[in-house]
Amino acid sequence: MQETPKGLRTHIGIYGRRNVGKSSLLNALTGQAVSIVSPTPGTTTDPVEKTMELLPIGPVVFLDTAGVDDEGALGEQRRARTYRTVDRTDVALLVTDGRWGMFERDLAALFRERRIPCCVVCSKSDAVTPEAGLAAELEREGLSCVSVSSLTGDGLPDVRAALARMAAEADAHAPLLLGDVVPAGALVLLVVPVDTGAPKGRLILPQVQAIRDLLDAHCLCMVVTDEELPAALDRVSPAPDLVVCDSQVVRKVAACTPDDVPMTTFSILMARFKGDLETLARGAAAMLTLKPGDSVLIGEACSHHPFKDDIGRVKLPRWLREFAGGDLRVDMAAGKELNADIAAYRLIVHCGGCVITRRHMLRRLEAAVERGVPITNYGVAISLTQGVLERVLRPFPAALAAYQKAAASGAAAE
Repeated sequence: MQETPKGLRTHIGIYGRRNVGKSSLLNALTGQAVSIVSPTPGTTTDPVEKTMELLPIGPVVFLDTAGVDDEGALGEQRRARTYRTVDRTDVALLVTDGRWGMFERDLAALFRERRIPCCVVCSKSDAVTPEAGLAAELEREGLSCVSVSSLTGDGLPDVRAALARMAAEADAHAPLLLGDVVPAGALVLLVVPVDTGAPKGRLILPQVQAIRDLLDAHCLCMVVTDEELPAALDRVSPAPDLVVCDSQVVRKVAACTPDDVPMTTFSILMARFKGDLETLARGAAAMLTLKPGDSVLIGEACSHHPFKDDIGRVKLPRWLREFAGGDLRVDMAAGKELNADIAAYRLIVHCGGCVITRRHMLRRLEAAVERGVPITNYGVAISLTQGVLERVLRPFPAALAAYQKAAASGAAAE
């Protein structure tokens, strides 16, 4: 049975000072020796990930982190890695051994700023008494608190209940991929090219997600290649309610699909599902004013092995240069962290983010907006270079309006 991808799992971050029982709590919650437990402070150096099923939430990823009070040059690097995990944390457990000081207050403030649901866990309840006044301070801060002993298991059900409550809160506003775009019973035609980028015997993740989402929404789904699209359209009557295609064949599909049949791309669906489509559509308008010599950052959340016609490293840079009418400085940043001075770029073009969480993707968008750098994604950018962006944004009027307004503003500024 195929496992739920990490990008669709609730990410649970465990934070606190050194030696407060973070790793012991993780081991107790999972029932496994996931993290090394030692009385020596600083045993956890790099973030530890544990993928599992946690009832009643379902598929989750636990993130066990180094102590935020770590010391020395190495300790500073460990703390930095701990804080970087906050970008991909959906819900947080702030673990304390009864103390409540600067470190805990700073973490609580960060979770509040990032709108990450947080629960305080008073660990070692079998041996430690919390500081006087802790309960009153947490109440003033609006923080819930549970006491737990990882040694005896007391309080573990309360931690699980708190996690379930926070996970539901974090998921409350998550959009669907397709289920709210078309009504139940609708027929959606998915156009899936089979090329060097398609894994043998498999479909890529956004395509699989689209099929599953349509099944959940009680819709009809038909999957064809771009070569079979004309025959499929001839045989389907009445016309499909929506056509969804891979961005790399969007111009070909747009030419085959009647103008009165709504169409979009998998990547634009992912832009909406994993990020903010209006922000990404608005960012695409910056492409209209790209000039030779400008710097563009290509961001990929995964670190796959590059292949001959790699979309991010080969095709997209070529299309961008052709669109700008000359050479561009195009840099690539791949992996969980962009690790780039994004303020130095005229534009960021990001992948669909299928392997990271929506919160992680939104944080990347926020970081770009905070620095005044336009950001868009592969599918939106490709559709613009192919001359069909407004066509594929029609199913999403707010995003279409955001693009048109930004494009008009850019033209006026020129």
